[in-house]
Amino acid sequence: MSESEPRLWLVATPIGNLADIAPRAVEVLRDVSFVTCEDTRRTGLLLQRLGIGPRPLLAVHEHNEAAACAQVVERLEAGETAAYVTDAGMPTISDPGQRLVEAVAAAGLPVSVVPGPSAPVAALALSGLPTDRWVMEGFLPRSGNARSARLAEIAGSSRTAVLFESPRRLGATLADLAEACGADRPAVVARELTKLHEEVVRGTVAELAARFSEPPRGEIVVVVAPASPPDPSDEEIAAELTEALDAGLSTRDAAAAVASRLGIARNRTYPTAVALARSRETQKP
Repeated sequence: MSESEPRLWLVATPIGNLADIAPRAVEVLRDVSFVTCEDTRRTGLLLQRLGIGPRPLLAVHEHNEAAACAQVVERLEAGETAAYVTDAGMPTISDPGQRLVEAVAAAGLPVSVVPGPSAPVAALALSGLPTDRWVMEGFLPRSGNARSARLAEIAGSSRTAVLFESPRRLGATLADLAEACGADRPAVVARELTKLHEEVVRGTVAELAARFSEPPRGEIVVVVAPASPPDPSDEEIAAELTEALDAGLSTRDAAAAVASRLGIARNRTYPTAVALARSRETQKP
């Protein structure tokens, strides 16, 4: 792949600490024909701080997206190269850029990425909460049925939820999460990630609501643990064990396999496995 051929580069930019910029990001921003961005003033300042000389900048945001995307595609088709950056973090991840990528890809032009800082991923990694399945919720609706519905989805979800919130509304959102999810749902508030006053606070949603009843300063990411799976009934356990024994597993192995699959202690499965195995023995001719 030639970095000089016409293509759109998605370039991640620091979320707070300028030292987090990737060397390759600096190279791409310096070498492309023009830089598309969410805010030309902020991007111009970033380029200046990175020691990159003045670059042609083109704003692409929600108010001019259709026309700007068409202009970017036209320039790429003419042989130019472009980079897209947002104000901070990874473009398209709770940030603008998705429609630009869609337009460029639809025109049959290549899109590449220089990965890097991402506030949702950084907060998730720091949280200590499950990371195998998670969802980015962005900002919740401020009020009404839409907010209630989203809170209910988070409350019942088996995935860790990552969301943004303003300092002013943080306490109220945590209180709403406590009401929807239960006061003891584990959560983490990450504030000012990668910056001098970075803070990561862990606790239940109720504890965090009390902790942040007064608005803090800075940019906020909230990570909420998934809902605990429902406790399986004795009948469900017996059915799973029967299937495992039918597959040829020993009593011990069937008990261990079912306990792992259902997320319960082995002392709940082993006695039932033994009873099922003995029942099978007595039923033999």
